[in-house]
Amino acid sequence: MSLAEIKGTEAKETKDLNVEQAVRERYSAASKEQELSLCCPVNYEKQYLEVLPQELIDRDYGCGDPSKYVGEGETVLDLGSGGGKICYIASQIVGPQGRVLGVDMNDDMLELARQYQSEVSERIGWNNVEFFKGKIQDLALDHDRFASYLNSSPVADTESWMQAQQVADALRADEPMIVSDSVDVVLSNCVLNLVDPVARKQLFAEIHRVLRRGGRAVISDIVCDEVVPERLKNNPGLWSGCISGAFVEREFLEEFERAGFYGIEIVVRQEEPWATIEGIEFRSITVRAFKGKEGPCMDHHQAVIYRGPWKSVTDDDGHILRRGVRTAVCEKTFNIYTSQPYADEVIPVVPLHAVDADEAQPYDCRRNAIRDPRETKGLGFDKTLLPDANCCDPEGDCC
Repeated sequence: MSLAEIKGTEAKETKDLNVEQAVRERYSAASKEQELSLCCPVNYEKQYLEVLPQELIDRDYGCGDPSKYVGEGETVLDLGSGGGKICYIASQIVGPQGRVLGVDMNDDMLELARQYQSEVSERIGWNNVEFFKGKIQDLALDHDRFASYLNSSPVADTESWMQAQQVADALRADEPMIVSDSVDVVLSNCVLNLVDPVARKQLFAEIHRVLRRGGRAVISDIVCDEVVPERLKNNPGLWSGCISGAFVEREFLEEFERAGFYGIEIVVRQEEPWATIEGIEFRSITVRAFKGKEGPCMDHHQAVIYRGPWKSVTDDDGHILRRGVRTAVCEKTFNIYTSQPYADEVIPVVPLHAVDADEAQPYDCRRNAIRDPRETKGLGFDKTLLPDANCCDPEGDCC
């Protein structure tokens, strides 16, 4: 958005801004005619763009490429899928054994995405993409299914309105659009900032709900380095242009933490700001976060040794890992630390004899205790083993 456009929208400021309406109108127009100011320059892998019609490329309004963090055979959910570009890229990456789901609330964008589905699928060689109409902060309610009910039972009074709400709740419970614990990767490309702040707690909770244990969210979005003033937040042009609704950078990461994610990290951060308004810088970042720290802490006599280079580090739950120290951890934390994104940072120490799950005792990870070597080797460990006089192997390589 140019400075002239910003000034031109000042007269439209309202204290009662309808965020959903502003976003819907802007993106409906952008589905029909390319609007360059809605996107940041992104370098997608060329091989994945070759199968896409030019119209889908032109009508893409993103600020990053979260599809880079998708793997073969995975189930992927794209929030705010728009014209389907990220979905069709992900489809090629996950392969025929994978599955890609796109959710968007804009009818014009959904029409654009579905328009080319047969053509793109034929070029790729498989059809594993589905598009749903729904709000990304309410992934349980399929609006196409709900609309079918409303078409046959229109809301005409308070009683029918209450009945419609009951039907919506029943659909969420019995026929959820996106089932809990069903997705390996949740993606989103420059969409979360468009959600009304009132619904953002629910938005992050929904992302967490639909992910499988060990699954991850990879979100590209616009953040700012200072709090956006209310008068800019009440500007519909700036809001729908991915500016006024931007998260403050540190608060964006905190939203993942509050929702129960772990391993939260910035994997890409735009160096130069995409836009600057009244000294406030707006830039794109991509954040990756994992689900799976829920559940009891049980002691299996495991430990991890933090490699460094820091003297010590503290995770989101207050566990302190000291460089070179055998830090005692429960089995759940051990499994987390020995997987992404921590695996390269620690050395796992497993017990000489595995602890049976039925014999494991509850463990308080907050103790930040050192694991005594005798706990992992066993109290009765009394082995003596000296090196041979000749420690060379048969091929002549010596220690």
